[in-house]
Amino acid sequence: MLPQLAWLDDPKIFRVNQLPAHSDHQVYRNLIEAHQKQSSLEKSLNGTWDFYYTDQMETFNSELEVPDFEKNTAVTTIEVPKHIELANFAPIQYVNTQYPWDARTYRRPPFTNQDEQIPGVFSRADDNAVGTYRKIFKLDPDWQDQKVHINFAGVERAFYLWLNGQFVGYAEDSFSPSEFDLTPYLKNNGENELIVQVFKHSTASFIEDQDFFRFFGIFRDVTLLLQPGVHVTDIALKPQVSADYQMGKLTGEFKLTGEFSQYELEIKIINPQGEIIFQGQPNLNHEIRLPEIKFYDMQLWSHKNPQLYHIELIVKNQEHQLIEVATTAFGFRKIELDDQVLKLNGERLKILGVNRHEWNAENGRVITRDDMLTDLKIFKEYHINAVRTSHYADQLSWYQLCDEHGIYMMAETNLESHGSWQKMGQLEPSYNVPGSLPGWKDAVLDRAKTNYETFKNHPSVLFWSLGNESYAGTNLSEMQEYFHKVDSTRLVHYEGVVWDRQFEDQISDFESRMYASPAEVRKYLEQNPKKPFMLCEYMHDMGNSLGGLAEYMQLFDDFDNYAGGFIWDYIDQALWVNDEISGQKVLRYGGDFDDRPSDYGFSADGLLFANRLVKPAMQEVAYQYGKYTE
Repeated sequence: MLPQLAWLDDPKIFRVNQLPAHSDHQVYRNLIEAHQKQSSLEKSLNGTWDFYYTDQMETFNSELEVPDFEKNTAVTTIEVPKHIELANFAPIQYVNTQYPWDARTYRRPPFTNQDEQIPGVFSRADDNAVGTYRKIFKLDPDWQDQKVHINFAGVERAFYLWLNGQFVGYAEDSFSPSEFDLTPYLKNNGENELIVQVFKHSTASFIEDQDFFRFFGIFRDVTLLLQPGVHVTDIALKPQVSADYQMGKLTGEFKLTGEFSQYELEIKIINPQGEIIFQGQPNLNHEIRLPEIKFYDMQLWSHKNPQLYHIELIVKNQEHQLIEVATTAFGFRKIELDDQVLKLNGERLKILGVNRHEWNAENGRVITRDDMLTDLKIFKEYHINAVRTSHYADQLSWYQLCDEHGIYMMAETNLESHGSWQKMGQLEPSYNVPGSLPGWKDAVLDRAKTNYETFKNHPSVLFWSLGNESYAGTNLSEMQEYFHKVDSTRLVHYEGVVWDRQFEDQISDFESRMYASPAEVRKYLEQNPKKPFMLCEYMHDMGNSLGGLAEYMQLFDDFDNYAGGFIWDYIDQALWVNDEISGQKVLRYGGDFDDRPSDYGFSADGLLFANRLVKPAMQEVAYQYGKYTE
C-alpha cells in the first residue's frame, strides 16, 4: 500500500496498519524485572532525532514518497518527546472554542453537506505544517530475528511511518497509543532508518478542538517492544463484588500470540499483602478464559483504602525458563446508581473533583512522573478525590498512579468538536461533527473502543466519558451503547445532551451540565428528575475566583441524587519564557505569543499556577471539600 496525502482529508481513514488497541499491562522478561519494574523487552527511542520542518504543502505529491534526509539541506535535530512549537520551529497558539484557523481560513468538515468530501481541505492547505523525523537505531543481538513492535504514546495530529524505505502505517487520535509491527521491515544486522512524518492538521483537527495550546509533533515516548516466542497481547479482567460487599469474584480473558507447542503458561494472583492466593496452569491458546475465582476475604478498593491485587501471566519455554511475565493491577469495587444515588461499595459517593490538563510550564503537555506525583500529593493535601482527564487520554502512568493513590477517574475519550457547533458564542450546529453523520461514526467509535481497551483494568476508572462539548447525535449515542455493551461495571457520562434534549434518554447516565448555578441545580433536583446530577465543570477558577463553593457543597446535604462535580480547572496553561526587556524568566499565557486568533488569558483558570504553585483559592477547596471527604 502506498501512503496517500488525501488521507488527511478523509475522516473515514484514521488508522492504516495500526495494531488494535489492547490493555496497558506491563511486560517483563522475568520476575526480577517485574519486581523492579524495569523491562529489557522495551527499548526507548527517546532522545535526539534528525528533523526538518516545512509549512509548504505545495511541495508534496498526492502519493507520499519516503522523505530523503540526505538531500535535504534543512535537516537539523529535535528532542523527542517535545512539541515542535516549543523547539522554536513553529508559532505558539492558544485557542478555546475556536478552531485555530478561524478568521483566517474557512473550513467546513467533510460530509456535513450531504455526502460532500472536500479534496485538499488539509492536504493542500497553506496552514498545514509538517515535521519530519528520523531515528537511526540498531537491534541488540538478543533482539535479532524476533518480532519487534513500535509504540508511539502520543503524536499530534496525524502521522505516517516508514522503516528502511518501506511504508509501515498511518495513525490519528493524538492522545492514544499507536502500535505497529516493524518485523517485516527490520534489518537484523546493521542500521535501521525510522522516519515519521507528522502533519499539524487532518480531519482529526475537527474533533480535537480542546481548550488548550495547539501543539503538534511527537510529544510522548517512542518505544521499541520485543515480542517473545509467546506474548500476552491483552488482559481483560472483570472483578465483581457481591450484593453484600463481602465477597468478590474474578473472571477474565487473555489474548496471546506465538507458537504454543513448546511453551507453558502459569497464572498467579497476588493479594495486596503480597501473598499468592491463586495459581493455575491453563493450556496455551490464542484466547484463554480465566474460570471464575471467588475471593471470600476480599479487600475493597476506595479512595481512602486503595487495595490493589495483581495478576501475573508467566510464560516459560520447554526448558522451563521464563521468557515473559505480563502483569497488571486490579481492584474490587462496585460503582452503581441506587435510586439515582451514586454509590461506591454500598456507600454514597460524593465527587470532589477537578478537571486536569496535562501541563508543565517548561514543556507544555510533555509532563514527567514527578509532575504527576506532585499533583497527587496536592490532591491528597487539599481533599480532592476525583479527576476528569479533560478531554483526552492521559499518559498511561497517570492511570496506574491513580489506582495506587485511590483517585477516582472519569476517563474521557479524545473527542471535542466545540468549534463546529458553537460559533461567535452562539449555538449554531449546522455543520456539527460527529453528530449523526455516517462518515464520522467509525472514527469516534474507534476512539471510544481505544479508550476502553487501553484502560479497562483500572479500578480508579469509575466513569467512561464520551468526550466533551461535541453537541449530540446518533454517533454519540452509539458510543454510549458501546460502553454499556462491553462494560457493565462502570457508568457513562456526557454533558452535551443539554443542548439537544432529543438524545437525553440515549446518552449519559447523568444529567450533566457546565457552570449551572446552585439555584439551577437545585431547581432540577426538585422536579422529579430522570437522572442524578453531576457538574462535569463548575466554579471556573479564573482570576480572583472560587467564591460560592459552599453553596454547591450544600447540595450534598439537601439532595441524595446530587453527585458532585469537577472544578474547572486544576492548573493554568502558561509557559516560561525569558522576557526580552527585563531578562527575567516570566510566565506567558495565550495571546502573549502574538497568536491570532487567540483566547488570550483564558488559559489561566487553574487552582495552581503553571509552575504548580498553589493559588489562594485552594484554601477554599481544602476547607469545603474537606467537610465532605469520605
